[in-house]
Amino acid sequence: MRKVKKLRLDHDHTEGWRSLSLNSEGTERMATGAPASERGDAVGTEDPASRFQVQKHSWDGLRNIIHGSRKNSGLIVNKAPHDFQFVQKTDESGPHSHRLYYLGMPYGSRENSLLYSEIPRKVRKEALLLLSWKQMLDHFQATPHHGVYSREEELLRERKRLGVFGITSYDFHSESGLFLFQASNSLFHCRDGGKNGFMVSPMKPLEIKTQCTGPRMDPKICPADPAFFSFINNNDLWVANIETGEERRLTFCHRGSPSVLDDPRSAGVATFVIQEEFDRFTGYWWCPAASGEGPEGFKTLRILYEEVDESEVEIIHVPSPALEERKTDSYRYPRTGSKNPKIALKLAEFQTDSQGKIVATQEKELAQPFSTLFPRVEYIARAGWTRDGKYAWAMFLDRPQQRLQLVLLPPALFIPATEDEQERVALARAVPRNVQPHVVYEEVTDVWINVHDIFYPFPQSEGEGELCFLRANECKTGFCHLYKVTAILKPGGYDWSEPFSPGEDEFKCPIKEEIALTSGEWEVLARHGSKIWVNEETKLVYFQGTKDTPLEHHLYVVSYESAGEIVRLTTPGFSHSCSMSQNFDMFISHYSSVGTPPCVHVYKLSGPDDDPLHKQPRFWASMMEAASCPPDYVPPEIFHFHTRSDVRLYGMIYKPHAVQPGKKHPTVLFVYGGPQVQLVNNSFKGIKYLRLNTLASLGYAVVVIDGRGSCQRGLRFEGALKNQMGQVEIEDQVEGLQFVAEKYGFVDLSRVAIHGWSYGGFLSLMGLIHKPQVFKVAIAGAPVTVWMAYDTGYTERYMDVPENNQLGYEAGSVALHVEKLPNEPNRLLILHGFLDENVHFFHTNFLVSQLIRAGKPYQLQIYPNERHSIRCPESGEHYEVTLLHFLQEYL
Repeated sequence: MRKVKKLRLDHDHTEGWRSLSLNSEGTERMATGAPASERGDAVGTEDPASRFQVQKHSWDGLRNIIHGSRKNSGLIVNKAPHDFQFVQKTDESGPHSHRLYYLGMPYGSRENSLLYSEIPRKVRKEALLLLSWKQMLDHFQATPHHGVYSREEELLRERKRLGVFGITSYDFHSESGLFLFQASNSLFHCRDGGKNGFMVSPMKPLEIKTQCTGPRMDPKICPADPAFFSFINNNDLWVANIETGEERRLTFCHRGSPSVLDDPRSAGVATFVIQEEFDRFTGYWWCPAASGEGPEGFKTLRILYEEVDESEVEIIHVPSPALEERKTDSYRYPRTGSKNPKIALKLAEFQTDSQGKIVATQEKELAQPFSTLFPRVEYIARAGWTRDGKYAWAMFLDRPQQRLQLVLLPPALFIPATEDEQERVALARAVPRNVQPHVVYEEVTDVWINVHDIFYPFPQSEGEGELCFLRANECKTGFCHLYKVTAILKPGGYDWSEPFSPGEDEFKCPIKEEIALTSGEWEVLARHGSKIWVNEETKLVYFQGTKDTPLEHHLYVVSYESAGEIVRLTTPGFSHSCSMSQNFDMFISHYSSVGTPPCVHVYKLSGPDDDPLHKQPRFWASMMEAASCPPDYVPPEIFHFHTRSDVRLYGMIYKPHAVQPGKKHPTVLFVYGGPQVQLVNNSFKGIKYLRLNTLASLGYAVVVIDGRGSCQRGLRFEGALKNQMGQVEIEDQVEGLQFVAEKYGFVDLSRVAIHGWSYGGFLSLMGLIHKPQVFKVAIAGAPVTVWMAYDTGYTERYMDVPENNQLGYEAGSVALHVEKLPNEPNRLLILHGFLDENVHFFHTNFLVSQLIRAGKPYQLQIYPNERHSIRCPESGEHYEVTLLHFLQEYL
């Protein structure tokens, strides 16, 4: 037993992360023994004669190998179309039933573009119809000059993990045929369909001029009047008229200072934690219906937005010698246990006349302060409007992320914002007493809540005191399933001008009915942008899930009126990602398997109209056929095994391409191991994980295992990490290695490397710390090395706040256990991007400081111009060559 050294993180606003020091205060921890090299737990040995020796190459030779694999990968590189929009053609006599819009990368192009295809009404059964990808835009370059993005766009690309250039998203208004998109650091629009008919040749998009300085981010078309669109400029919300060019600033949170310290407020902008940890990339939402339309043509348009005050959130500075024009990048970054931003929901309203001129604007706030009405809300996870515009809605999450509330907010609950207290009280008193928030649904768990988008409110009848909706819930059974819920909107009687203190269940609505539409030990896909499609005419809901196997995603359909049979619409043996047409007669599947590269097919649902549940998918046309694999590509083999605690786990192995009988091959364990991610599934791996095939081609065995903590296996399976990150994952990985060594005779357990990035980098370090007798070398990319230095949203979800879980934080912080690392050189390689604004370079800096203090050997590779993900092709090549060189020399 020895004293635990309590963490103290000091931060200097001029030098960034200054130090992480240790003092002798705090509780005690158990010493777990000396490093393996001192305990005698040396890495096991095999008979040298039975060892397969990987051929050693020069640095240039390894570069040539990487060049060759990349050249071959060009044959199968993922340029698949995505972000589909179906538009049905009304001319029954015409040859085409739909025009399909999407983003894609045409052959010979290096950037994403806006494309379309025509879907024929009739096809020949015996023929494979390959749809033409047609350019919508004429000779249009969407990527900024020299590929230089604004800082805001660059950071958004990081949060969205975007690797492609060109047009990466667009907004579409189907009735008018209006498209709106960002390109070349500006905004553009074009029209196709609608009242003007369909184009037959590419068009030149029109740039939308502006008086604003700086980029216009997050552009959206007003659904109630497509003459207007909105955007964010310098952390405030603006609207503009496409036809007249009029621009109007709606919020005045930001003062325009370049200093992060002096200008902490924003409107309509999702903060770093909300984007990175909750997958919400916007901070404002248009009301779909206009109000107050009169005979003179005046109408009111509304936008719900989040106002954020980050004045109490820490600032970090990331210095960079490579960024000459800005010596440091400054960010607001809430570390675990520290203060999050203050948040509020507000309304921005503006009134227009018959000519489309903005005649008045108004900012509105809730009749009582947001923090008074909802004192336990820490995060606004999602928000939006019901389709009739009668209610705004929001998903509120508490700080432990164990209680989520789905709340309706009537627009009448918002009053004009004013600094005059007497005026505010008078305005609040004028709010009708029966106007109130409604908590229509609540989810509670002792694990954590995985936030998702699936909430489908049905239209309300006039005067109806109920709300019926579809919702996916993981907390009830531990598996994510669909429910049809009816909540009674219980009227209250509040005087909003009086002081208010809400009770525990204030505003909570009785649940009249909750019907499970799906059930079982499998999951409806809800996270990471997954959707459902609801056909109100046939009472069917289409969704994606893992009913057949956790290794494959499929499209299913079930009735929400008479829940029962669930029908699968996609072909087994592949994993699918699907999009339904707006009138539910067609769907698109982007699918693949471990042995089949991706292809994209269009299917038509056909069958009797009196039995819509059992309509069968018929192949209709192809948008992209599977490319031929490179001659040296060998797909991995998927396996499963049961751990000593009888948990079924899945893995995959890339066999060495030249297995010699009786020979043992060096083995690389590629690992992620954290929540929200599944590596092992029946989808093609030859693009994203091409380097694993390259390793196999050189004679390595490569093993990948999804242990406890990975997703798609239910909340309890993922929740095995709760409060103990880094303490359960390695055991699963080691058991998996032992299994493959027994199953496949070529795995050399005396020569195992562990390698991963981000959470995988963290686990690579954990493996070498706790199992140095198993792992000969560790290669850790961008690792979290001390959880006290990571953000609130992620760390507290899985580890609680530090004061509630001090032992868990310490046990999971690799930088505090460097004394257990081996003393032999060439067993540890650390890689990190110097500009990383997610897992800051501080983590590697602190780890290296601790290694030096402990006298431990290590190697370090820094990428000065990279962030959390390596983007630059030259950096990517260098990383891969470094990996191969380290393995051939030291494994």
